[in-house]
Amino acid sequence: MNPQFGNGAASISDDFGPRGAEAVLLVHGHPFNRSIWAPQATALAAAGYRVIAPDLRGYGENPAVGERTLLADFADDLAALLRHLGIERAVVGGVSMGGQIALELRLRHPGLVRALVLCDTSPVPETEDGKEFRRKLAERLLAEGMRPYTEEVIDKMLAPYNVTGQPEAAARVTAMMCATDPRGAAAALRGRAERPDYRPVLAALPEEVPCLVLVGEDDVYTPVAEAEAMCALAPHARLAVIEGAGHLPGVEQPEAFNRALLEFLAVLP
Repeated sequence: MNPQFGNGAASISDDFGPRGAEAVLLVHGHPFNRSIWAPQATALAAAGYRVIAPDLRGYGENPAVGERTLLADFADDLAALLRHLGIERAVVGGVSMGGQIALELRLRHPGLVRALVLCDTSPVPETEDGKEFRRKLAERLLAEGMRPYTEEVIDKMLAPYNVTGQPEAAARVTAMMCATDPRGAAAALRGRAERPDYRPVLAALPEEVPCLVLVGEDDVYTPVAEAEAMCALAPHARLAVIEGAGHLPGVEQPEAFNRALLEFLAVLP
């Protein structure tokens, strides 16, 4: 199912599993699209969950809108999508930038978030150096396209041993990245440079909003130590370290990732 509504909203999305079941909203990172969640959508739908996997604005089949997209814009898009689908509350999961968007959704629309699944992400605000890097990268993507950047970072998105050892996964991630519209990626980079501090959001999570933190054992962008720090902030968080994976454990080790996710969902209050 691909519900469509509104210019700029998360209007292109896959909707798997039985209606009326526990809803799980999965938010992709940069520079990917909703297909990154295919292994998770299949497993969760088979287990009886309803899975919503949208393309964020400017990614996948969703067109770019404007020169800057704040994480707040993405979060409001997702809130509109959930309400459009008649979903009052959902488990919200995101990888990398998608995890930051999940935290922004909890900040701006707390009643929509039943639980959080934060994968290979960081709650800290952008540094001044980081702001400059993201703005320059935005200009580079517009000038060069996505392929040079993709080839430069593929062995950071996936653990280097998986780039060679899992050629199908590497090809899938590479294709996703290269297919991204540079205008959408640049707009997101400019917006992400302005991201706030989400650590207070984690620290304020009540017991009735559980949190699962997942991280690839060999993630160089958001290492295990950062995931541990997130769990220390969130009083009721659980940590799952996925062995044999880098920044995208849901792609690199889908069975282990899905097992940790399903175990978390099974014990939600």
